[in-house]
Amino acid sequence: MGEIPAADVVTGACDALIAGLDSPALRMLAACTRAEADYDVPDLLPPALDELGLTFHPAGSVAGQEAAARALAARMLAGELTPRELVFRIHQRFGHELPLVEGLANLDDEYDVLEYGGRTSAQVDADVVAQALRLTRHPRVAPESTVH
Repeated sequence: MGEIPAADVVTGACDALIAGLDSPALRMLAACTRAEADYDVPDLLPPALDELGLTFHPAGSVAGQEAAARALAARMLAGELTPRELVFRIHQRFGHELPLVEGLANLDDEYDVLEYGGRTSAQVDADVVAQALRLTRHPRVAPESTVH
């Protein structure tokens, strides 16, 4: 979903092999050079995930967008992003168009008007954490079928 560079996907494939996961497509993915990664990863990642029994969401799909939003929320809950950074990234990436994260996009707007409202940054932060917890616990959507 564009959250990490293709070269990092290759590094992740190498790490997976070292950790004991193995499949023919995963080996092909891990064998990519940094120069090849941007070109080859989009074609190699789906079969590697499939062979490992993992779900691949096509770019731009609602299921993929929701999975990306959940991953961002989990990163915030793990302390990798601040609440403000989470809502900014959600709002920037999805606007108000993805119903699952509409509440987070609205909270980004609230940060922008803090000086005019009656709420504090800590109050909005608490709302963001509550929304992120809800998002990470939300039932997963079945992957959309793709036409091959």
